[in-house]
Amino acid sequence: MTDKLTTAVPAWRAHLLERQADVLRTLDKVRRVAVIGIKPEAVGGPAFYVPDRMQRAGYEIVPVPVYYPEVQEILGVPVHRSLATVTPPVDMVQLFRRPTDVPRHLEEILAHRPRVVWMQLGIRHDAVAEALARAGIDVIQDRCVQVELDRMRP
Repeated sequence: MTDKLTTAVPAWRAHLLERQADVLRTLDKVRRVAVIGIKPEAVGGPAFYVPDRMQRAGYEIVPVPVYYPEVQEILGVPVHRSLATVTPPVDMVQLFRRPTDVPRHLEEILAHRPRVVWMQLGIRHDAVAEALARAGIDVIQDRCVQVELDRMRP
């Protein structure tokens, strides 16, 4: 007989979203997204064109660039230098940061309490994901929002 206590999956693990259906359902539910690490159009790259695609798909993008102190707007929206200045709160925080830089954002994300944190394709930090999941925040790692949006809305 299997011991249910030793085989039970901890409840916080349910916040680590990996199934395609959960990912698509998440994108269908969120509307307001803070993008930490967004880049201005002149710099380009995924940290610009993915949020741009999201904005065109109807999401409200709140730019939170890490660099570019001279930039005041991205995607026609005033930038924030921290989640602490973002009001009202966002549904989702999207991270365009190197995996080694992700932990420096943990405290501000926990304080902001978004429903979801999405680490863009190539970005994964299991310790941060666990801390967020234990706080009741859904986490998606190493996936591209644009690819997932294209599955929903070609």
